[in-house]
Amino acid sequence: MNTVEICAFHDVATSTLTYVVWDVSTRDAVVIDPLVDYDPAQARPSSESVRKVIRFVEAHDLLVHWVMDTHVHADHLTGSLELKKVWPGAQWAMSYSLNEVFAKFQAVYKWPKSLELAKLGVDRWLRDQEELTAGSLVVQAIATPGHTPACMTYRIGQNLFTGDCLMLPDAGVGRCDFPGGSAPQLYDSIWSKLYSLSESYQVFVGHDYSPGGRPMRYQSSIGAQMRSNIHLTNSTSRQDFIRFREARDKTLVPPRLLDQSLDWNLGAHQLVKPLN
Repeated sequence: MNTVEICAFHDVATSTLTYVVWDVSTRDAVVIDPLVDYDPAQARPSSESVRKVIRFVEAHDLLVHWVMDTHVHADHLTGSLELKKVWPGAQWAMSYSLNEVFAKFQAVYKWPKSLELAKLGVDRWLRDQEELTAGSLVVQAIATPGHTPACMTYRIGQNLFTGDCLMLPDAGVGRCDFPGGSAPQLYDSIWSKLYSLSESYQVFVGHDYSPGGRPMRYQSSIGAQMRSNIHLTNSTSRQDFIRFREARDKTLVPPRLLDQSLDWNLGAHQLVKPLN
């Protein structure tokens, strides 16, 4: 039985968590939700966050097999393609339902028809319950749509990497107002796919905004979520959740880096300046 270690990297500017997950005995590893920095004042991306991950991997002599995004991010730029360039043996995986997200945003942003999803550089389009082998690690992809149609939770052992689907208990769950988002879908994803798991499963979230000014945290458990998630506990009805989520979403403002993130994450460097 492999022993899994997890290192979290927190980006203060976007409150994003990136995870390096590895088997301590074999050094086989995956990277989940890496990011590229973006300075709006200079209007260009930079690579400090990517370099932090690279330095950590090299210092611990890890072999990265996969870089994976939990979904199409609307608040920061993915670093997956950059890491894939650094590690020739690494491949990039995302949800198959990214096709649906791409089509919706291509219509909204009126991107040219020459912009093709196939040019993103993704090596494996994952469907619900598919597994990836990363040396001695096994990663199960669990489709958890709602925040976006292409949200995936990744299970490695008893560790769940939920992206924006399920936040920490005092932060609730992800918004559902982006094109293709769905409060009913999000309820069903969390209730049937995540809350059906053992309460001992550990939850690693995609963001932490330190509500109330508390110190940054990134880890919870299914049991803690079911008992105390401020948006969805195991006693929250589907109707009440949908009513709450849809009303709350109407009050939210767009993410600060929405346009830049979508150009980068769906345009795959076809419409934006190169990384310096």
